[in-house]
Amino acid sequence: MSVARVVKVIPGRTVFFVCDLQAKFRPAIHGFDSVVATANKMLKMAKVLDVPVLVTEQNPRSLGPTVPELAFAALGQLHLGTIAKSLFTMLTPEVRDVLSDRQSKSIAIFGIESHVCVLQTTLDLLEAGYDVHVIADGVSSCNAEEVPIALERMRQAGAQITTSESIAFQLQADASRPNFKAFSSVIKDEKDSTKASLQSLLRSNMKQSML
Repeated sequence: MSVARVVKVIPGRTVFFVCDLQAKFRPAIHGFDSVVATANKMLKMAKVLDVPVLVTEQNPRSLGPTVPELAFAALGQLHLGTIAKSLFTMLTPEVRDVLSDRQSKSIAIFGIESHVCVLQTTLDLLEAGYDVHVIADGVSSCNAEEVPIALERMRQAGAQITTSESIAFQLQADASRPNFKAFSSVIKDEKDSTKASLQSLLRSNMKQSML
């Protein structure tokens, strides 16, 4: 009997992928503000945990820029770039070039839409040999019913379905590290937002998966 490979997020070799969180999508996406809130939390964690962040925008000439709430400038050099794309997958030639310059192993992805760009990115990353961690309280679609099916499809393909708080603690790993006070502050500051995003996004997903 074969034993399943244990897949862990790897501190120091992880990149956060922010998928197409553009303001023009706000009225159309289920729980969009909750997705943005989780993304903001992950950006704060990126700064504390020293995790690089790569952003894409779907056809920004027509669909406009990423929501202004996401302050990438605060990340400094951790912001690897914001890349325009027409492909649904984030794994464009430009993104592949960025990743090729790094020793990345784990990708944590959040954004929209679960069943289109997030799914196709996840499948392409898995095919390319990356460990993929999908932040379940940080993804959504126009139709809420699409989300649990997309998450299950990604799970079947080998992606790890997790939450923003779980992956943050995995990356922190040790309460004795000197950054733990800053890490703990983010957890406390984002407590209410985290709860609201979980309720907004995952509660409806769980109901759909039970149907």
